Amino acid sequence: MQLDEALGLITEIPDFPEPGVLFRDLSPLFAHGDGFAAVTDALAATVEPDVELLAAVEARGFMLAAAVGYARGLGVVLVRKPGKLPLVAGRVHYELEYGTAALELPEKVVHAGARVAVVDDVLATGGTVNAACRLLEDAGATVAGVSVVLELAALDGRSALGGRKVSSLQIA
Repeated sequence: MQLDEALGLITEIPDFPEPGVLFRDLSPLFAHGDGFAAVTDALAATVEPDVELLAAVEARGFMLAAAVGYARGLGVVLVRKPGKLPLVAGRVHYELEYGTAALELPEKVVHAGARVAVVDDVLATGGTVNAACRLLEDAGATVAGVSVVLELAALDGRSALGGRKVSSLQIA
């Protein structure tokens, strides 16, 4: 399956999770074996060759980073919502398009100086991805790039990422 066909499996759900929000649902893409493979291969190609580790943003980023990690022979660190980790290296609070949230990094998983790529499904306002980047940098890692399936250009999430390299498979 071609990448453009795979990306065509993403559906739009109006007024979710609240009125006025147009949710992009990647579930049909994840459920389609050839489509998921095409997206995995394309995301894997966006990761810099010198990256040592992938950071997966909860929750859909987990699936994507695991698949890309397998394809590239890289490990994956899970950046989690609070209360999910037994040992926490750090926590960052941030603003969402429609609220606030926090992310945590597990302790003793990311070493200082590591080159890490952040993987997620959608770049919207940039708050979640920026929080993940901040956690990694606070742990002494270098964020070598951000790779996402879909970027919502109208929400200008790139501006929240402080000039970090961003690779998007589709910009809407």
